[in-house]
Amino acid sequence: MFGLEAISAHNGWVISFLGITIVFTGLTVLSLFISQLHKALDLWDKKAIFLQRIKTHFLSSDTRPPIVTERSPAEIHQEIIRQYKMLIDTLEEPFPLPKLLELAKNRGLDHPFAAINSLIQKGIIKPDGEGYFFWEEPTRLKTKK
Repeated sequence: MFGLEAISAHNGWVISFLGITIVFTGLTVLSLFISQLHKALDLWDKKAIFLQRIKTHFLSSDTRPPIVTERSPAEIHQEIIRQYKMLIDTLEEPFPLPKLLELAKNRGLDHPFAAINSLIQKGIIKPDGEGYFFWEEPTRLKTKK
């Protein structure tokens, strides 16, 4: 078998097409590499500036832990009073304590049972004698406006 018959019988057309594709792809990649070579050379020439930019970028990002300042118990108590005053303002007075607790949990306030208990013990939340409670503005600890 000779000629075109032999080429067809032994997959010569597919092999030649595959060879052309490989050569064409290689030349395309080579031309893209050569066309972008000037950028790589500029980067190599200015590598000190580039490295400084990278260091500045990574060091300036907020990877450092946040600074935690200690708050006094009075400041924490003032914050609790302010938060629960805002919650109680959304309720009608007198209000049921479970409703206040539910609101505090839904808002994600820290330790709602302990906070409400503390407000009751300090006399800021007072019972009305019928199972409901009302807010009495603290005289000593006025909230900031």
